[in-house]
Amino acid sequence: MTAHIHPTALIDPGAEVGPDVEIGPFAIIGPGVQIGAGAHIAARATLERNVRLGARVRVGSGAILGGAPQDLKFRDEETWVEVGDGTIIREYSTINRGTAASGRTTIGAECFIMSYVHIAHDCHIGSNVIIANGTQFAGHVTVQDRAALSGLVAVHQFVTIGAYSFIGGATRVNQDIPPFVKAVGNPVELYGLNAIGLQRQGFPPPTIAALKRAYRLFFNSDLNLGQAMERARADLPDLPEVARFLEFVSSSQRGVPA
Repeated sequence: MTAHIHPTALIDPGAEVGPDVEIGPFAIIGPGVQIGAGAHIAARATLERNVRLGARVRVGSGAILGGAPQDLKFRDEETWVEVGDGTIIREYSTINRGTAASGRTTIGAECFIMSYVHIAHDCHIGSNVIIANGTQFAGHVTVQDRAALSGLVAVHQFVTIGAYSFIGGATRVNQDIPPFVKAVGNPVELYGLNAIGLQRQGFPPPTIAALKRAYRLFFNSDLNLGQAMERARADLPDLPEVARFLEFVSSSQRGVPA
């Protein structure tokens, strides 16, 4: 099927527009842009340059993807924004290109990025991630698959947010957040396992119970980090989710909230 492009849209001759793409009034599609099949670009959205969109991506009105990174070290290197299949980016969100550090800012598949979200250079967002209105990411942030962030969250540069975690509204995230947990506040604090979220995702009860035991060892006991790690490796069942939790805590570069 052919693309449906409004006559007022501005499309760079070098842009690649896939089949069945819809581009709304006054949208701007710049050089180096690749738009996958079935994508929808709303009115007045801008894909500034070097943006790769997968199939069925939806970009809301006024959103700007592919702007230059807000980094004084940037020297106009060729860098990209890449967005996976089926992701929704709502109104007035901004996603900057990467820098020479990684070359890309990436968003996975089937994410839901709500209005006024800012994702800075060299961020790497996994798949099936939900980011609510007004959340702001500094550069070099990593968000693993199926994490959920509430509105007005501020994420410090180089932070990693673990898979299946939940971040409460208006939280200042300046440390790494382990997978499978809940975190909220300023300063950020952990509030137990994201048990309801794990149940909704189909985790079996024995796995949830093992993760609760791991959480208690690290965050609800008198053990220090080394002692908790030793006890966890000795006492907890050999499950991939437990191994992922332990590896995250042991390898954290910014530390995890106490």
